[in-house]
Amino acid sequence: MSEAGAIEILVNQQIALAMKAHDAVRTTTLRLIKNALKNKAIEKREAPTQAESEQVLATMIKQRRDSIDQFTKGNRPELAAKEAAEIVVIEEFLPKALDEAGLAALVAEALAEATAAAGKALTQKEMGVVMKAVQGKLQASGARAEGRLVSELVKKALAG
Repeated sequence: MSEAGAIEILVNQQIALAMKAHDAVRTTTLRLIKNALKNKAIEKREAPTQAESEQVLATMIKQRRDSIDQFTKGNRPELAAKEAAEIVVIEEFLPKALDEAGLAALVAEALAEATAAAGKALTQKEMGVVMKAVQGKLQASGARAEGRLVSELVKKALAG
C-alpha cells in the first residue's frame, strides 16, 4: 500500500472517531481533506503519491491562512477562529514544519552552496536560484516550511 493510501486510511479512521466524539469541526475538516485527496486522484486518474497528497494538504492550509487574513480584516473573528481550527486538524497529516531557526540555517547553507557554485556573491536578482536550492534541501530532508517564510528569509540573507 502506498503512503498516500495510508493517509486516506488514517483520515477515514479519524472521521469515524470524530463522529463518535460529536466533534463537528473536526469531522467537517476531515471530510474536506478526504474530498481534496479524492479530487486529486480523479484529476490524476490514479492515487496521488505521498508528495502530491502533502501538497494538497499544504494548499488547503494556505487557503485557510488567506481566509484568516480576510476574515480578520473584515472583523469576523469567529470565522477566522474556525479556519484556524481547521488548520490545526490538517497539519496533523503533514510532516512537522521547520521552525524559523532551523529554516534560517537551511537558507544559510543553501546560500553558501549557491554562492560557491556561482563563484561570486549573489544579489536579489538571483533569489530564484537560492529559493530552488532551499526547496530542494527541504524535500531531501522531508521537512516542510511555508513558502512566504522561506522567501522572507532568503531576501534577508541576500540583503545582509
